[in-house]
Amino acid sequence: MSRNFLAEETSPYLLQHKDNPVHWRPWGEDALAAARDEGKPILLSVGYAACHWCHVMAHESFEDEDVAAVMNRLFVPIKVDREERPDIDTIYMSALHMLGEQGGWPLTMFLTPDGEPFWGGTYFPKEPKYGRPGFIQVMEEVARLFREEPGKIEQNRAALAKSLAAQSADARPGAPTAKVPDIVAGKFAELMDPEEGGLKGAPKFPQVGIFSLLWRAHLRGTPAPDGHSFETATTRVLDHMAEGGIYDHLGGGFARYAVDERWLVPHFEKMLYDNAQLIDLYASAWQETGKPLYARRVRETVEWLKREMRLPDGAFAASLDADSEGEEGKFYVWSETEIDEVLGDDAPLFKQAYDVAAGGNWEGTNILNRLHHADTGVTEEEETALSPPKQKLLARRATRIRPGFDDKVLADWNGLMIAALARTGLAFDEPEWIALAADAFRFAEENMTRDGRIHHAWRDGKLQHLAMASDLAFMADAALALHEATFDPRYLEAAQTFIRQLDSHYADTANGGYFFTADDAPGLIVRTRTVYDDATPSANGILPGVLTRLAFLTGDNAYLEKADGLIRAFAGELQRNIFPMGSYIASFETRLHPIQIVLAGEADGIEPLRRAVYALALPNRIVTHLPPDASLPQSHPASGKGMVGGKPTAYVCVGETCSLPVTNPDALIDNLRSTRQSGLDSTNAES
Repeated sequence: MSRNFLAEETSPYLLQHKDNPVHWRPWGEDALAAARDEGKPILLSVGYAACHWCHVMAHESFEDEDVAAVMNRLFVPIKVDREERPDIDTIYMSALHMLGEQGGWPLTMFLTPDGEPFWGGTYFPKEPKYGRPGFIQVMEEVARLFREEPGKIEQNRAALAKSLAAQSADARPGAPTAKVPDIVAGKFAELMDPEEGGLKGAPKFPQVGIFSLLWRAHLRGTPAPDGHSFETATTRVLDHMAEGGIYDHLGGGFARYAVDERWLVPHFEKMLYDNAQLIDLYASAWQETGKPLYARRVRETVEWLKREMRLPDGAFAASLDADSEGEEGKFYVWSETEIDEVLGDDAPLFKQAYDVAAGGNWEGTNILNRLHHADTGVTEEEETALSPPKQKLLARRATRIRPGFDDKVLADWNGLMIAALARTGLAFDEPEWIALAADAFRFAEENMTRDGRIHHAWRDGKLQHLAMASDLAFMADAALALHEATFDPRYLEAAQTFIRQLDSHYADTANGGYFFTADDAPGLIVRTRTVYDDATPSANGILPGVLTRLAFLTGDNAYLEKADGLIRAFAGELQRNIFPMGSYIASFETRLHPIQIVLAGEADGIEPLRRAVYALALPNRIVTHLPPDASLPQSHPASGKGMVGGKPTAYVCVGETCSLPVTNPDALIDNLRSTRQSGLDSTNAES
């Protein structure tokens, strides 16, 4: 009888390991009890289904009988899917950083039988190489120290436990100045790669939080540091990502990151959260620039989402693997010979456009890219000519063995995509995209809620784990995006419900902000609390913006007080590390400079004015529909106003001041552009 306990799990990542000779257990009290009963340390391995180096370590070590025998003899092995249990991953990744190690996955941590960390690393090769000891050597030495030198183990354990507790309880309150968004954007502009875009060096990640701050600074009209341009810094990285190998030029969608400094060689996995954030940013850039490349990438990525990531009930799956047939990127790369075979007479044009050569551009194969056109662009005529060859190659690629597909549904990642589709659907006037967002939101409400509480993960009919703060924050943002897209009041109520759940079970009443896990979730060694973004925004980062919007949409100033409390609670972090605070700074800007737009009139009548609102990028917009028979709360600066002369009418409000009534769409665009950059002109405003 197998002593591997993963067969009943639902996580595709855990199921990848169910046949290992390792006696894996899922995280839980049973696993911890086994460690205590056997008096063994825990070997915790954390990864995810699309992780290439996780697969490498699995093939080298976890599938090897000799390695497994050592693991089983010396440790209680526990396997965790970081996407299904981000609460666990956050704790032990923080511990690894405290040991002075660079983070990454697979995460390999050694714990006491009570789950407290004392040492760890990431990928360990089976045999010594890459300047790293072999995995068996590591395990035997850790086990020896645990048996023979418990004082050293205790010293590490106590130091890490103290640091983890202090990190969670760390209070750095303050009052950020209104210049913070401009100052931080200026610092980031100086760090951007002037040739390739993005932050200098390699690897290159699509750090949307940073790029968005640069873009917002451009939209505000903020002067950039000498020799820099916020607009150029943003459009350069968007151009190079859109034309680089990090983008799938046949199927659409962006890979997780590029390993080189040119955006050429991707780490081939595709994650839902990256693509959600990127279509949001590309749509905003397209609204302002009208650049066809940006519109094309948004449309192609949404098509990829519909074709490859949407599940039958409307929710979105988590990721596509980097590997197929045991090789990273095999599904996506091409030989010149195969392209010649498929395209025939069209091959020379395609090969010139997409950097295809006999010797390849990566490990003897070709990663399709158009980086040689990144700064000059491709004409619409050239795009039209390239479309049929692309479709032929996509059809040929569909016959290959596909990468692994992680079809679990995560509430936070779905929240990001729902919000992105709703906002992008408005920008592109694509009702179908808004409908996709609404379907995914409905799925979460109907299938991911139990006893009135949203949960984190769903797969194969099984719901797991109470929501993390990020689930509730991103779903609240998604609800507000759908409310703006549809003016359906039930989405506004849903957003308020999510905030009530946060207040009831996640609030840190001592230091402000929200803990990552609920007060009634199964206990871990610490409840983490942070404002730092990771690959996804932090809950405490985006919530001030969400709460600001809720305050103005509902007229309830208690939401503003919560937003201000969150901003104060984490302001001191700006003195320590600005890099992971993009969402917090964007939220702070929304709190400082919200632009309230009231559209008065019948729903069909206001449509020309509504299209005018989405003719330009307005990250801080808050749009309210005022039907003829309705009224605004007395606290709203446009209270008492309505249609003028029986015509659909718009009011643009900043602070306590609103514009004169606007009935012409072109005039509304001019008004909004002026308001975005400099606030209302006092000669064209009324109190």
